[in-house]
Amino acid sequence: MKVAVSATGGSLDAQMDPRFGRCPYFVIVDTETMGFEALLNVSQSAPSGAGIQAAQLVAGRGAQVVLTGSIGPNAFQALSSLGISVITGVFGTVRDAVGRFKSGRLQRATAPTTPFGFGMGMGRGRGGGRGMGRGMGMGLFAPPMPTRGPTVPARPTPSVPRGQEISMLENQLKTIQQQLDQIRKRLEELKK
Repeated sequence: MKVAVSATGGSLDAQMDPRFGRCPYFVIVDTETMGFEALLNVSQSAPSGAGIQAAQLVAGRGAQVVLTGSIGPNAFQALSSLGISVITGVFGTVRDAVGRFKSGRLQRATAPTTPFGFGMGMGRGRGGGRGMGRGMGMGLFAPPMPTRGPTVPARPTPSVPRGQEISMLENQLKTIQQQLDQIRKRLEELKK
């Protein structure tokens, strides 16, 4: 079985990175042989969609399970729709984490562990949580940031069947619609 581990480096002795979408590396480990492949997480510094792109990356390498510290709702949904199990709260080295997985000491996550936007700089700056992040932390009084236009999710590698991609995109759309509803509701509350 192939297991994808979020890591700080590209070896079995690397420490795990607690973040899924923003980790520097994924170490894909074959649990039978302990052979591994180190993948640089190219979506680590993406302005948005890092978790979804990371999910597509590990799915394209045949991972059946993800071991990580925490995971956001979009990445969790993407992995779930691709049939990939997620185990959170994992720490230590990649080797130790895979060993605990093989011994059955880790439990599958049933929900994301971080709220939407965590890890993307959404309101985590010095602005009391009101800013749009990107490390600016300037709160409500920040000038509008230039936008890059709408982002379209990256197409998964061809190893992802079309039906799974459709399901994943439909689930992403549903999640985004829920997030928009929450934003609209909050705007209405603030306007009162």
